[in-house]
Amino acid sequence: MIMHTPIGQQLARQLREYFFGPSFTGTYMQELLEDLRLEQAQMTIGEHNTILALVYHINYYIAGVLVVLRGGELTIKDRYSYDHPAVETEQEWKALVDRSYRDAEAFAKMLEQIKDQDFYEPFVDEKYGSYLRNMVGLLEHSHYHLGQIALLKKLILAQDK
Repeated sequence: MIMHTPIGQQLARQLREYFFGPSFTGTYMQELLEDLRLEQAQMTIGEHNTILALVYHINYYIAGVLVVLRGGELTIKDRYSYDHPAVETEQEWKALVDRSYRDAEAFAKMLEQIKDQDFYEPFVDEKYGSYLRNMVGLLEHSHYHLGQIALLKKLILAQDK
């Protein structure tokens, strides 16, 4: 007999694996960032975003949706999602990364508290679809950018040799 794992627990597990591993895709955020220096995170390759910008961008949405899960308003706007603050020291870079890890864990804990039937309710407004659509979309969006971070890191490390 197959046991039913609540949707929120499944999504929380996937989010934690995405950030802290081991993930289904074979890599995870913490692994990619653990040895990355600020200089590397800010390196521009062609017209692509920097790793720093992508880390900020991913967390922008996680932090913004976390506010909603805690009962607040949805105030994030796509046009601001890459507007990261100036990061000038290794400590500031580490703080940005650590904040994304803390927000991810808080997000996972909130997901675990959502009842299965509530995942089918509208997220903020019916135009956004259901909670389930938005939570899965957030994970998909994050994985998309994780792939970019992995490729950028390979290119950056190849240049450093």
